[in-house]
Amino acid sequence: MDWIELEKKYYMPLFDRLPVTLVRGQGVNVWDDQGRQYLDFTSGIAVLSLGHCHPVLIQAITSQAETLIHTSNNFYTTPQLKLAELLVKHSAFQKVFFCNSGAEAAEAAVKLARRYGHLHLGEAYEVITARGSFHGRTLAMVAASGQEKFQKPYAPIPAGFINVDYDDIEAIKAATTPLTCAVMLEAVQGEGGVNVPHPDYLQKVREWCDEKGLLFILDEIQTGIARTGSLFAYENTAVIPDIIALAKGLASGVPIGAILATEKASVFALSEHGSTFGGNPLACAAGYAVLDYIITNDLTRHAREMGKLLRADLEALQKEYSFITQVRGCGLLLAVEFNRECARQVLDACLERGLLVNKVKPNAIRLMPPLIITPAEIKEAVSILSSAIKCMAAHQ
Repeated sequence: MDWIELEKKYYMPLFDRLPVTLVRGQGVNVWDDQGRQYLDFTSGIAVLSLGHCHPVLIQAITSQAETLIHTSNNFYTTPQLKLAELLVKHSAFQKVFFCNSGAEAAEAAVKLARRYGHLHLGEAYEVITARGSFHGRTLAMVAASGQEKFQKPYAPIPAGFINVDYDDIEAIKAATTPLTCAVMLEAVQGEGGVNVPHPDYLQKVREWCDEKGLLFILDEIQTGIARTGSLFAYENTAVIPDIIALAKGLASGVPIGAILATEKASVFALSEHGSTFGGNPLACAAGYAVLDYIITNDLTRHAREMGKLLRADLEALQKEYSFITQVRGCGLLLAVEFNRECARQVLDACLERGLLVNKVKPNAIRLMPPLIITPAEIKEAVSILSSAIKCMAAHQ
């Protein structure tokens, strides 16, 4: 079967796919339909916290599928409430709402902020966001994401979002008006290139929001669930947001999203928001199994340690190759930037050698291995990356 030709025939041409058809995964490894094995340092874009087909997740899904897969949110279900309790007990928040994806979580966070603005800020509705951000692909979240390439094809985009420069507190202050109800930022801009702000940036934003009575939303869709070496990225700072959005790593591949909010920010009333599939028993059972495993086995510490090891090895490559201009990120969310637009060539060379990486910018690749990664797998991946970069450099 020629799967690539089948895709061209039937599927909308939305993805710049690599010429590989993956059919099986286990741990940090995947295999294609030709039997070739690859180290997966993309994790489904920071989704596969426990890697591929982890037995704890398989058991949770199997058991729940044999019991109750879905029912309306008109009824109580135990997996939903168990996961909500676990999230609250291990965070600074008091209330949870479940949905199906990161875009839905970011949408829910903005709706909650607008509801707060209507109730407490004279019906203020605008949300300040950052250029280079990415909050999802719904129309509203395209407007929230400060990237023209996502906005331009769908103009006119919804109103109510003010995009300012990232890591610039003065830009936020200048954009704040009586119509502002919230500021929404990423702790680290993942899709924007793994951009890490100055250490005091989020603290200054928190102080400004407090001064003006605004809500502070942190989009932790990519950074949440131990990806940065703490369970939530806000824990790396002295900042507690009013709302956070979660998704990717929460159920290690099973679609789920969530918002967590403080009591102050939790202003939804009966029937003001909802979701048909959000919080269904299957997804929540998966999320509970994954989160409980991460907490019980202290994968936050492991991710922090493996992140330091991976970063050190990447920085050693930077010393070896002068055209590597920067290694940045935190935990197991890292980027390698080049002084030329060669990311696709590096990606292709890695693919040929059995390593999957992500082109996050024309001049940068992103590495997001599963949290269960081992030192040996890191060494193997960096060795492949070094060989790929050497090959690319030889053909420049």
